[in-house]
Amino acid sequence: MLLATFTLVAHGQIGEQRHNFAVGFSGGITSSSASFTPTVRQKSQSGITGGFTARYISEKYFKMTCGAQLELNFTQYGWNEYYQDFPTLKYSRAMNYVEMPFLAHLGFGKDRGVQIFIHAGPQIAFFLGDKKTQSGDWANAESNIVQEQHDMAIQNKFDYGITGGLGMELHTKAGNFLVEGRYYYALSDFYNTTKRDYFSRAANGVITAKLTYLFDITK
Repeated sequence: MLLATFTLVAHGQIGEQRHNFAVGFSGGITSSSASFTPTVRQKSQSGITGGFTARYISEKYFKMTCGAQLELNFTQYGWNEYYQDFPTLKYSRAMNYVEMPFLAHLGFGKDRGVQIFIHAGPQIAFFLGDKKTQSGDWANAESNIVQEQHDMAIQNKFDYGITGGLGMELHTKAGNFLVEGRYYYALSDFYNTTKRDYFSRAANGVITAKLTYLFDITK
């Protein structure tokens, strides 16, 4: 009797197995900034993102689905400097990356209809190129305005950090439609940050709003 009871309890703790593999594509907008030490005054830099998504759902516990998601995206990072007392001074840097988030996927809700989901995991990115936009009389700007970053090329092309997001998914017969907000926090620096360098911190921070369409390959 005890053995039978233990078996039933153990069986009840195991999630319902799923083998749902889906692929698709996404697109959206980014709002990014750079974390500098010493501080560089700035406002957000707008950009775009888009790419391919693959997701595998492996288990379901009650109303929570568990799985993993891998993405390959083209995404724009960067920063936009802003000086309230010197409105003619303008500088922005748009940086293009190929990024790969490796995400845990937790969904809450019904298999059909609407689900709320959470994404979290590490992310790596590779720098492709950038574009600088500059205007104003920077040569005569005040000495306390940091300008060392303006002519610096990106020194570290490999970027890595952590990312996470919250979204809503609509399951239909035509496929799965997702809307999500996400934040990426870089643990790496795109400039050298040793004691001999000017900056001790130069890292990306990106807010993303995106739409994703996935269609099921297996269920």
